[in-house]
Amino acid sequence: MLTVPQNIVIRPSTDDDVPAMLEIYRHQISKGVGDLGAYEAEPLRSEDLKQRRKSMRKRRLPHLVADVAGVIAGYAYAVPFRKRPAYRYTLKHSIYVHDDFQRAGIGRLLLPALIEACTQAGYLQMIGYIDSTNEASLRLHEACGFQRVGYLKSVGFKYGQWGDSVMVQCPLGQGDAALPGPWQAAEAPALA
Repeated sequence: MLTVPQNIVIRPSTDDDVPAMLEIYRHQISKGVGDLGAYEAEPLRSEDLKQRRKSMRKRRLPHLVADVAGVIAGYAYAVPFRKRPAYRYTLKHSIYVHDDFQRAGIGRLLLPALIEACTQAGYLQMIGYIDSTNEASLRLHEACGFQRVGYLKSVGFKYGQWGDSVMVQCPLGQGDAALPGPWQAAEAPALA
């Protein structure tokens, strides 16, 4: 197990972080367990990621990086769970950690920061899909308040085999303990 770096800063991503994020993403998708749903038929390009970030900023959605002395060790973001207005309080998230920083506590810093940013922006539920063989990610999510709420069998085909996904969910703020007030995400502070 790696020693957790002491100089980790969790901050909003910038366009300057895009090359490092692409490197992390490409490695995790091509070699890592990753999210079976994240398989891309076309390689993700720098401009694609910059456009995604721009779209997220417009919606005031967080896109965070873990910066270790100028090195991007991982990143996390949230997107709308579904497009229809009934789902406007629910987000789906993703986390990617650089291979050199696996088991160094990067995810344990990124995920709570992402949860807090989404809660502050007025969202009430967070969903994730995790490859069923990725026990480290499942443990991380459970430690951060997620519960396993579904099991999707043979929904992804990668590396010549079928893969299962575990659906996890975490309430944000009051979650479903109270009815939501007027939609205020547009008034939330920008998260870069």
